[in-house]
Amino acid sequence: MKQKNSSVLQFLKQIDFDWRDIHTYIILLSAPVLLTIYRYHAYPGFFTADFDFGLAADQNLRINQFIRFFGLFFMLPAVYIKFVMHRSLKDYGFGLGNIKTGLKLLIFLIPVVFIAIYFAADMPDVRSEYPLAKSLLQEQNHLLFYEIGYVVFYYIAWEFYFRGFLLFGLKDRFGAFNAILIQTISSCLVHIGKPEGEIIGSIIVGILFGIIALRTKSIWYVFILHALIGVLTDLFIIY
Repeated sequence: MKQKNSSVLQFLKQIDFDWRDIHTYIILLSAPVLLTIYRYHAYPGFFTADFDFGLAADQNLRINQFIRFFGLFFMLPAVYIKFVMHRSLKDYGFGLGNIKTGLKLLIFLIPVVFIAIYFAADMPDVRSEYPLAKSLLQEQNHLLFYEIGYVVFYYIAWEFYFRGFLLFGLKDRFGAFNAILIQTISSCLVHIGKPEGEIIGSIIVGILFGIIALRTKSIWYVFILHALIGVLTDLFIIY
């Protein structure tokens, strides 16, 4: 048994495994693990709704999808940060950070987002993809409820995981720009199956939002921009 353990330790040394980096390894592995779980257990066509909100069937399913996304990409990382790493969520961009810089960026970028999405919403491939719940094209009685669920459960979790947990969790170990690229690669994979232009855009936006998150030391400014992109896309297509 001793010899076997010694062989294992020797092998770990050969591949540069270091127990002091265990949190880094877990953060890195969380991306393929959580993305796989999301794809096969929280994506329409692979699960039945847990909660009935009295909405049209596709709207109800999408809200349930957003809730599952929130559990995977917000709750699990937050619990790991607080109770395993014993760190503050603020260390992972959950605080307001540099408010002055953040507000300046929002003042400049929000009009850019409005203009870009106004034109993008006319593209056939975008209109075929959004809104995710197609029944919203016919009836909008619960549109506000749907969009609030979209923003709260989906976009907060998205930014906390990719621009928070991954980005801030890896920057000290791999350097700022490498961490930006890692979270960009991971977030891009979620877009597989979306329109080609959106996937290409997710790479550009991933890098830009990563830079903004690090510059402001917060996820909230990119959250506002990202949520705005999603909601405006729906609204410009519907109306």
